Amino acid sequence: MNKAITYSMGAFVAICAFVPAISGCIPRPPGGGGAGAGAGAGTNLDSPDAKLCPADGVLDDGEDNNNQLAVSKGRGGYWYTFADKGGSTVTPQAGALGGTFSMSPGGANGSQSSARMNGKLGGSGTIFAGMGFNFVDPKAPFDVSQYKGISFWAKRGENSTGHVRIKLPDANTDPEGKVCTECFNDFGMDIELTTTWTQYVVLFSAAQQQAGWGQPRPDGIESAKMFGIQWQVNTTGADYDIYVDDIQFTGCP
Repeated sequence: MNKAITYSMGAFVAICAFVPAISGCIPRPPGGGGAGAGAGAGTNLDSPDAKLCPADGVLDDGEDNNNQLAVSKGRGGYWYTFADKGGSTVTPQAGALGGTFSMSPGGANGSQSSARMNGKLGGSGTIFAGMGFNFVDPKAPFDVSQYKGISFWAKRGENSTGHVRIKLPDANTDPEGKVCTECFNDFGMDIELTTTWTQYVVLFSAAQQQAGWGQPRPDGIESAKMFGIQWQVNTTGADYDIYVDDIQFTGCP
């Protein structure tokens, strides 16, 4: 099933500067294992928190070639894209403009398809573009506190920026949680993608908000009330071409 999703960033007026890479975002190159390299170096990828969950912990592997998550344990939300209104472009076209997300050919580990967004970011002002999904439809907070984090595979195109922020909207940072007065500073992490498919593990306990803005600023993510996952680019004037595949929870009980 394919469904058009409209997503709005609302009154997003804060500075979107990236913070340095945070320990807990663990890149694992193809065939890699043991301790992570680069960001999160020294974190044991074989630890219980980073261990992949069984099949019912898979969020999406793209192989059904539709824009809905794998339907499991009450989940079944849909993919969407979004972009600022100041000149940034995004493909697939955002639902607010009448578009519907679709998977693209080719994926990690020899799979047939993956989630992909591409376009060009604006040259000034508050610029952003991204793709993501909600855990459930209609959009609502969802309890993922039984898990410790997420794993996914990602890469960039040849002429694309590789600077991506993983965002984990929750009830304190998403306006639909009806808590935030300065919204969208979601807990998350920054990564640098390469042109090679690489596995990343993002632990909820290590996710942080960006410095200098956002209200409220709680101590940590509220994983019992999360809305979904987003991959966002913010590099002024940059071309971007970002692929994501095999998204799965880690650290099952």
